Amino acid sequence: NILYWSTSARRLFGHDPRTTPEWYELAYPDPDYRKSVIDRWKPFLEEARKSRIAVNTGEYRISCKDGSVRLCEIYAQFIPGNLIVRMNDVTERKQIEDALRESEEKYRTLVNNTQQGVVIAQANPVGLRFANPAMTEITGYEEHELLAMDEQQLPVLIHADDRQRFFGNFKDRIEGKDVPHQDEYRITRKDGTTRWVSLYSSLIDYFGEKTALTTFVDITERKQAEDEKERLENQLRQALKMEAVGRLAGGVAHDFNNLIMGIMNYADLCRNEIAPDHPSRRWLDEITREANRSANLTRQLLAFARRQTVSPEVINLNQAVGNMLEMLHRLIGENVNLAWEPGDALWSVRIDPSQLDQILANLCVNARDAISGVGRVSIKTQNTSIDRDYCVEHAEGVPGDYVQLAVSDDGCGIDRELIDNVFEPFYTTKDVGKGTGLGLATVYGIVKQNGGFMNVYSEPGEGATFRMFLPRVMESVAHGRKSDEHVYRFEGDETILLVEDEASIRNTVKILLEQLGYTVLIAEDPEAALHATAEFQGPIHLLITDVIMPGMNGRDLAERLLELHASMKVLYMSGYTANVIAHHGILDQGVHFLSKPISSADLTRTVRLLLDEQ
Repeated sequence: NILYWSTSARRLFGHDPRTTPEWYELAYPDPDYRKSVIDRWKPFLEEARKSRIAVNTGEYRISCKDGSVRLCEIYAQFIPGNLIVRMNDVTERKQIEDALRESEEKYRTLVNNTQQGVVIAQANPVGLRFANPAMTEITGYEEHELLAMDEQQLPVLIHADDRQRFFGNFKDRIEGKDVPHQDEYRITRKDGTTRWVSLYSSLIDYFGEKTALTTFVDITERKQAEDEKERLENQLRQALKMEAVGRLAGGVAHDFNNLIMGIMNYADLCRNEIAPDHPSRRWLDEITREANRSANLTRQLLAFARRQTVSPEVINLNQAVGNMLEMLHRLIGENVNLAWEPGDALWSVRIDPSQLDQILANLCVNARDAISGVGRVSIKTQNTSIDRDYCVEHAEGVPGDYVQLAVSDDGCGIDRELIDNVFEPFYTTKDVGKGTGLGLATVYGIVKQNGGFMNVYSEPGEGATFRMFLPRVMESVAHGRKSDEHVYRFEGDETILLVEDEASIRNTVKILLEQLGYTVLIAEDPEAALHATAEFQGPIHLLITDVIMPGMNGRDLAERLLELHASMKVLYMSGYTANVIAHHGILDQGVHFLSKPISSADLTRTVRLLLDEQ
């Protein structure tokens, strides 16, 4: 007996039980489901009768008059003599929940089955809110171990050398600063091994909190392949160098050191024959000192460029040669005319620009030395297509498109029987003291390393022509190589601390850098540098310091200042380094050094490049 049926209930159901006796069968047309509803109701009614409070009996599918089926949440409550039934239509809510559940399931399926590690990281306090299964594979830690890591434990995941950069970028990203979204880092797995990862990170709102959604891709194999490629390149360069060094050590260095030792011994004998206050003793001391300096030259030769790095770039030879013409003019001297014949519509090539500098410098010096008195050196470029017939006559050639760089002179020429030896390390036809035989060997090795080949044509008394063929590449030349942009990049507004005990250098470098827009603090010694740093309130972006100074060397000074300015770059300059920043003539890895005297162009370029270095 239904005493009251609300308007909202009638609107939902469509029937009025007071005028529709069969309303129950209409609400639950399926007999089995209708019976299950009754069975479910019984215990809830008993509970409601005892408790006298509203009891949630569950959710039920109710068929309505308009043919729809609505899901209703039904509550029952006994009051004296009556039963109140309240129906809440939860159809839309359940649909939303089901859609959300389906979406979440798709998301979890995607995230849990991807090969990329996915984490959601928070900044305050530092920790992970989420980590997917792939992240456990990458790190070796289980999910619960990752999520339990706090700000003391989490940094262990990142390799010590990358840790400061990683968390610095993470903090900046959370704060909304402009930092790279993609980067590469090393991580330390649970088992202690190191893996390389490429990560992409973006800022997201995670339940009202700013967090970083970051994906990790294991790129260890790619890095290993790159390292292997670099190792093979190093082996190639080292093999060429070591062959040269071996001959040097067995020939020039051996004989030279014998001569030096004889000079030093004769000086010692003479010193032993004279009184301690004899006026000639100081000249003997000078002989010994100069002999020691000469001995240092041989040690430097034996440590010849052991850490040189090759960085090929796509360049246009016309542009690159044009940028070197002024230097080449000075190199060959006033008595030799330098002619430049650039080819039209020249193709691009890939080579390290510094290697091209070596090629041109060595060939022009070789040409200059072949000329007696007044002469002419010409540099010419052109596009060349090599066919099989050409390669039959030139065994090192490979068919294809090349850019040819030719350097010719009208000097003494080379005998035909000697041409096959000109690229051999330490082979030279020059007079004693005028050449080492390394120049052409260096050019040959560079050209071969860059996938090219070279040949020489010469007749005695008719000069010589050296032709290099560098493979054509289809990529465009990077615009950043334009000379007019170099001047712009030299300028800056950073703060530089200059520590130099030579007043003339200190003052001129200060003026030079200030003209380019830098703020320059100067100090004549390390103690003054520390004092100037303490008084200066802002950041110091670059320290330029002499290496050998009284009281404290440049490296110790840099270490002291880096404690106060962790992101500060350091540039050493000196006439000699001793073992402060180098060992046996080889700079420690990562050390930036310029040898005095330094041109203003080299200094300003190095300062700008170092400040821009990431």
